[in-house]
Parts: sequence; C-alpha cells; structure tokens
Amino acid sequence: MTDRLTRLPQVQVPVLRLEDALLVTIQGDLQDRSAERLQADVLRHVAENPTGAVIIDISAVEVVDSFLGRVLAEIAAGAGLLAAQTIVVGMRPSVAITMVELGLSLPGVRTARDLQSSLSMLRESPASVHERGERGLDDTHRY
Repeated sequence: MTDRLTRLPQVQVPVLRLEDALLVTIQGDLQDRSAERLQADVLRHVAENPTGAVIIDISAVEVVDSFLGRVLAEIAAGAGLLAAQTIVVGMRPSVAITMVELGLSLPGVRTARDLQSSLSMLRESPASVHERGERGLDDTHRY
C-alpha cells in the first residue's frame, strides 16, 4: 500500500498570464513534492515573464498545512525579490481558521476573496512592487 502511494502521479498546476499577472490555480490539495515543484515553476515563470503580480487561487484547496503555508510564503518572498507581489484568492473559512489555529501567517502575501477582487486590487494600486524598480525600493530608499 505504501509503495502504491509513493507512485501517485504528481499534480501539475497551470501558470497562466492574465493581464499583468500570472494566475496559478491549485486544483486541490497538493502533496509536498507537487508544492515544491509549484514553487519552482512559479518563480521560473516570474523570472522568464516579468509581471507585476502572482495570483494564487486556492479555492479548491481543502487544507493548508504548515508545509503548504511555508511554500506559499516562500513563493511570495521569491516573487517579491523578482519585483512581483503575491495575492492569494479564494481562501475558505475553514482554511483560514486552521491556519490561525496552527499559528501560520503568510508574510508578504495579500489576500482577496476571489479573482475579480484581486484584479481590482491590482488596478487600484498603481505603485506595485513591479513598478518600484529592480529591487522593490522606491527612490527614498536608494543607497
């Protein structure tokens, strides 16, 4: 039984361009390897296709454990270093409650109820990380 579980196919998560953002739609709960591959894929896409934001839709995710929470935070940190902000959309109330109970936070991650709200957020904040320069610093913080 264990051997069969380790051979389950890894879930592929599509990364699509939507306006000036990359849209990542997680279609269900991810195994650790799939989550790690997601992180690498998203950051590769951000590096190869400069964008202002990464929108991660987790509306189909039933559980965000500490590992997936860390992966989401690391995607946000890496995207930030590549001059893109991260917005997580579609978080279920049960997922939010579990994350709070586990003491998980997502530093550097903005949240929105749905995809439309995230796109509105991006349109309303013209001073995105992407527009602040290579390192995400505005003019007042130059060395």
